[in-house]
Amino acid sequence: MDEPDFHRALFRPGTLVDIGAHSGSMILALADLPWTRILAFEPLPTAFARLQQAVRAQWGGIPAHVLLRPEALGAAAGTLSLEVPVVAGVAQEQWASVAKDYAALQAADPRIEQVRRYAVPVLPLDALELDDVTAIKLDAEGAEEEILRGAAATLRRCQPVLSVEIEERHRPGCTRRVPDLLARFGYEGWYEFYGDWRPIAQFDPAAMQRASPSPASFEVSDPYVFCFYFIPPIRRRDLAALARVP
Repeated sequence: MDEPDFHRALFRPGTLVDIGAHSGSMILALADLPWTRILAFEPLPTAFARLQQAVRAQWGGIPAHVLLRPEALGAAAGTLSLEVPVVAGVAQEQWASVAKDYAALQAADPRIEQVRRYAVPVLPLDALELDDVTAIKLDAEGAEEEILRGAAATLRRCQPVLSVEIEERHRPGCTRRVPDLLARFGYEGWYEFYGDWRPIAQFDPAAMQRASPSPASFEVSDPYVFCFYFIPPIRRRDLAALARVP
């Protein structure tokens, strides 16, 4: 199951927050759900331009229920450096991160030819004081903990379902720390494995997430599991309807 299918299946009317919207695949897949508002964040200027273009191409403009914002989210307001590595002359925009040290990776791997840096504004999600968030998709290349800390009040107040991409190659130890943080906010974590939904406590990153932190290395373990789903316990029955859940 991919992220759009998860959010479509557990859909409830309200605001869906897309953190790391990139070129808009999540928005394009879910913005037709009834009684839904999309709030999408994409801080990389080139990706934000493509996001705007994709939304306009689908609807002939930016529809009223879709709000696109060029900020990054984090634990506190401010400015951060968003870094994008360049490999074989191509900016690896899917690796854009405010959390990774690409200068150190470049020193260790000369295939990283350049690191482009953008100063981007940052705000915590809680600053928006949203009261109707029903779903969050988070893809931030290692910055998940800071983003979730900055959304703590929103998570506790709204109890949305979440899909979160968490990868050890971006931040070692994150496959334990992020679930532990969300557990303190009242969430349980799951991942899908060939049709079974397994508690995240069973996840073994040494077996299921072997990969280099360098964007110039494309080999990963098989299987490679990186998308995790978090729900308040009251939504477990809804998750159980999707597949086999213990």
